[in-house]
Amino acid sequence: MPMTVHSVIATNLAPTVSSNSFNRNVSRRRINFSSVKYSVETAEANRWVKLKNGNDSLEICRVLNGMWQTSGGWGKIDRNDAVDAMLRYSDAGLSTFDMADIYGPSEDLYGIFINRVRRERPPEYLEKIRGLTKWVPPPVKMTSSFVRENIEKSRKRMDVASLDMLQFHWWDYANDGYLDALKHLTDLKEEGKIKTIALTNFDTERLQKILENGIPVVSNQVQHSIVDMRPQQRMAQLCELTGVKLITYGTVMGGLLSEKFLGTNLTIPFAGPRLDTPSLQKYKRMIDARGGWNLFQGLLRTMKTVATKHGVSIPTVAVRYVLDQLDQ
Repeated sequence: MPMTVHSVIATNLAPTVSSNSFNRNVSRRRINFSSVKYSVETAEANRWVKLKNGNDSLEICRVLNGMWQTSGGWGKIDRNDAVDAMLRYSDAGLSTFDMADIYGPSEDLYGIFINRVRRERPPEYLEKIRGLTKWVPPPVKMTSSFVRENIEKSRKRMDVASLDMLQFHWWDYANDGYLDALKHLTDLKEEGKIKTIALTNFDTERLQKILENGIPVVSNQVQHSIVDMRPQQRMAQLCELTGVKLITYGTVMGGLLSEKFLGTNLTIPFAGPRLDTPSLQKYKRMIDARGGWNLFQGLLRTMKTVATKHGVSIPTVAVRYVLDQLDQ
């Protein structure tokens, strides 16, 4: 469904989507003028998008570095290696990081990273760095002190005076305490502790209710891929009407949308790659619900044909597809 939201997309820090593939993606959109400077400036502009609601706004990269993998299900995390990887991504222009209070040490890693940036990079470099985090509280009574205490924890872990974005999640819609929490978060925003307020995994009905209560939400992070097109339904219509942007995750389905799984048969034990991470297992269930592995193989073959034609990888096609859906 056509929508006016900008093409903001959250991917993960995983081998299937590299900074090189993203740079190829951007370069293919450059206007073929003789001026190299013009071309570079066009590519740079295409990497950023502004999220806005009223007086609140934040510019972020169109492709985010997700940090769910630091939560423990992917094996032991070496902090030095992780921060080195974050610096490489930001050096390549991918300087927006998406984390959460429940993603293991992700906020602490960001704190280490941002301090290395302060020490090792010029001041203007720091202006491009964005740290988006999430707060996923239990559905208990949302008092002002409880909300403040938890946001202070994230600020200290990330070592920032103000959170660039706080994305709020709530899993019990029978308890409307989420409105109280969001009102307290708005108060913290007014105090300068948070720059922008956003949501993650809220449905259309609750998003509309939140907006009707005057909460200045700039975005909602939802699952969206070439296999899972649910956000293109009612959510797209509401976003078109209100200007709320979508940040999407699961776009390469944890790596399932890649050459690694092309031509594999997971119905035979030990015949294909192992589904040994939480993301692979999660998105395999999505494939099962959307027609099964054989149908998915047909999709991968089609995507490989497109990828070969353009000299890119299947994950790049997957990312480009969702970006284009959100651009319409």
